[in-house]
Amino acid sequence: MRVFANGLEFEVDDQGPPNGEALLLIMGLGMQLIAWPDELVTDLVGRGFRVIRFDNRDIGLSSHLDHLGVPNLMGAALRHTLHLKVHAPYTVQAMAEDALGVLDALGIARAHVCGASMGGMIAQHLAARHPQRVSSLTLLMTSSGARGLPQPSWAVRQAMMSRPDGSGLAATVAHYERLFQVIGSPGYRPDPVALRQRLERSVRRSYHPAGVVRQMVAIAADGDRSAMLKQIQAPTHVIHGEADPLIPVGAAHDLLRKIAGASRDLIPGMGHDLPAPLLPRLAAGMAMNAARA
Repeated sequence: MRVFANGLEFEVDDQGPPNGEALLLIMGLGMQLIAWPDELVTDLVGRGFRVIRFDNRDIGLSSHLDHLGVPNLMGAALRHTLHLKVHAPYTVQAMAEDALGVLDALGIARAHVCGASMGGMIAQHLAARHPQRVSSLTLLMTSSGARGLPQPSWAVRQAMMSRPDGSGLAATVAHYERLFQVIGSPGYRPDPVALRQRLERSVRRSYHPAGVVRQMVAIAADGDRSAMLKQIQAPTHVIHGEADPLIPVGAAHDLLRKIAGASRDLIPGMGHDLPAPLLPRLAAGMAMNAARA
């Protein structure tokens, strides 16, 4: 379904009992709502949740903001490294207002929230700035953005900055296969055929690299959220892979120090993806944290 929120149009998937406790899932950089596996959604619905997934702005079937232009990614990275102000077409805070607007459009006053990677950054803003709207908060493979945290290797950065070798479906899917080989879970390698099918489904649904660049610059511009984390009141659960090469596990330890009462699940062998064998564990963690509320 489509909803209008914060002046934009958003593609939303809403499953589960209408009177169930709402659980909003916020996906990460460049990833569409279908990156939340159907098996995970089915598990959560089976636990009684009303599960809401949506495409973030500039990605998937939600509004694309091409009129804002494509920022200079290397320039933004350099300014961030030099501690200079990064100018972004829009902010992570604005994306949090998008998420709030989706809840408003669905008539949901209060929800459990889980954000993955960039989605976790969005969720931090949502929970800190609108505490009355967030019942519980699950932060999945994400970061406070604090300076001095462990950083990805140069090889990982190159993989994130790379582009497909050619145009068309096959080249784009091959590009993403290489990327997930670099950032995925070394202890939970996916079946190659299943991964390819999932990536083909995603690219056929939408492929919008300009939106990914704008989101990357928004992350760089957001900077350090450490001070804001003190405002989070919702019970918080931090889930992170101990083998995450994109956001190293030190980021999880940092979040645990800065969010009062946060619980943890640090998973050996997990990288920066959602491996099928771990989906029941992730669902159980979200449900456990929701029960704390």
